Amino acid sequence: MNASFNESDSAPTQRTPPFDVDDYLPARMINEAVYCHRLFYLMHVEGQFAPSADTEEGDQVHARVDQKVDALPAPAQRQLDLFDTKESVAKEVTIESPKLVDDTIHARSVTLSSESLGVVAKLDLVEGSGQRVTPVDYKRGSPKRGRDGMPTAWDPERVQICLQALVLRENGFECEAGVLYFAETRQRITIPIDADLIALTERTIRDARTISELSSPPPPLINSPKCPRCSLVAICLPDETNRCRSADQGGIAVREVRLPTTPRDDLRPLYLNTQGLSVGKSDEVLRVKENGKVIQEVRMKELNQVNLFGNIQISTQALQELAASDIPVVLHSQHGYYYGTLHGSGLKNILLRREQFRMADQSERCLKVAKQLVIGKIRNQRTLLMRNHIAPPESAIRELKRYASMVDRMTSAASLLGIEGSAARVYFEHFAGMLKPGDAPTDPLAAIGQPPKWSFDFRGRNRRPPRDPVNALLSLGYSLLTKDFAIACQAVGLDPYLGFFHLPRPGRPALPLDLMEPFRPLIVDSSVITAINTRMVYPEHFVSAGVGVTCTEPGRKAFFRAYEQRMDQLVTHPLFDYRVSYRRLLEIQTRLLARVITREIETYPVFVTR
Repeated sequence: MNASFNESDSAPTQRTPPFDVDDYLPARMINEAVYCHRLFYLMHVEGQFAPSADTEEGDQVHARVDQKVDALPAPAQRQLDLFDTKESVAKEVTIESPKLVDDTIHARSVTLSSESLGVVAKLDLVEGSGQRVTPVDYKRGSPKRGRDGMPTAWDPERVQICLQALVLRENGFECEAGVLYFAETRQRITIPIDADLIALTERTIRDARTISELSSPPPPLINSPKCPRCSLVAICLPDETNRCRSADQGGIAVREVRLPTTPRDDLRPLYLNTQGLSVGKSDEVLRVKENGKVIQEVRMKELNQVNLFGNIQISTQALQELAASDIPVVLHSQHGYYYGTLHGSGLKNILLRREQFRMADQSERCLKVAKQLVIGKIRNQRTLLMRNHIAPPESAIRELKRYASMVDRMTSAASLLGIEGSAARVYFEHFAGMLKPGDAPTDPLAAIGQPPKWSFDFRGRNRRPPRDPVNALLSLGYSLLTKDFAIACQAVGLDPYLGFFHLPRPGRPALPLDLMEPFRPLIVDSSVITAINTRMVYPEHFVSAGVGVTCTEPGRKAFFRAYEQRMDQLVTHPLFDYRVSYRRLLEIQTRLLARVITREIETYPVFVTR
């Protein structure tokens, strides 16, 4: 059953013929509206898209068809309303009847529009003779099997081919049927254009126009078999949203929360922190040079971000290719301070950001989200102490539990900030008990016989600048986590500079700072503990920088490895019961916050480790 929506709730303004150019609906989007109203909204209204194995296979099937654009002969000398796909504007052109030996039609990649329906359709193939034509639509896979075992088609496929037939009719052709060609089985299925199918198609177009006027997406499908194969399942999060709504209000039965995508991301970040490097490109390969010599080549298809630290040059051509591939380029200072992110145009939808700004003016809703973030942070700090401290102090464990229980009673952001600060003080007072650096030297520099200037003697949190190696690692790690949440916010469509707990200040990414609070102990603090305790970093990796301490290039490289190993580690979500990597978890939690902003769910489901 498809997602339902209430037209009276949003009172959309229905467009009627003749339609403006901006009101024309692509025929392929009507196909999505039959499949799922929410999918149509995410793709057409919000402009979201995610490739999958199915979409990639579909692109390969259409590759030969799209190689050539043929002119469709007119049935007679007349005016045709065609659609210019490059300029995205409707225009009238005069098409003369061709003088051919015969009147056979075989035209590929034909784009036509319908003024009465307000749709534009790209037809893979139009074949026929004279005025009688048949549209042929290419499909990946195999056809549906009917109850009698005979091949047939699903409703989205039938509606799409019917829409193509109706567009051809309006442009002066006779069209009684359409054909679906399935590439896997090489079968042609003929679809009659009867009155029932036309009625279904016209009703779907009306529904699509109503949905496109909504201010938020329709609710997700419940326990639908359509969802796991949908390419946008990781963006839609249907089971997760329904599970959270069930916790908020009850009544939505979710049998299980199915993993929306693979547990880990196959793509990897690229970190470049050796000063003086330059980055260029050759085709789809980044070429990293030092002193004019290529020292590394990386395929862009294997990357999800590029991080540049300090004095590293990158060519305009490489930036353009990365932007076109939707791969963000993150700029840091030499010592790790996060400057910002360069990316392509990104998500063009403004609706979510508009709701984000509205929510920021509602103090009660902001405080409710902030409370969940602080509770998650304190509980995760407590768990980390219990797991990693040599002898977990009972007094600190009890005090952190007490602070977490006090959060719900806070009535202002200022009082909540006080609780968060008090809990952080208790946590960092005992942080040194989780560090076990040992005495065995592993650095060849130790053979010189001189004692290192620094040690991992942690006496408390300090920053701006950090004044000991442990604080230097913590500051570097928090900068990396800020960067990763900023990328997640931009991918979802949120403004990273407007948060609900941290006050907005010029240049401060308040929303990533909000979202990362529960993950500070789980990702950054854990990475620091692992890097020190497993001898990935050692005192010789640190040097003085004015009154502070900073990592050397080898030290940063070692910590990047510890951080990425942690981001790639699988963890079980306590609410959804599936295992994903921390990197995927960051995006899931950011999308869940977007659901809170749009009021699809009421309570932010903060991540708390077990």
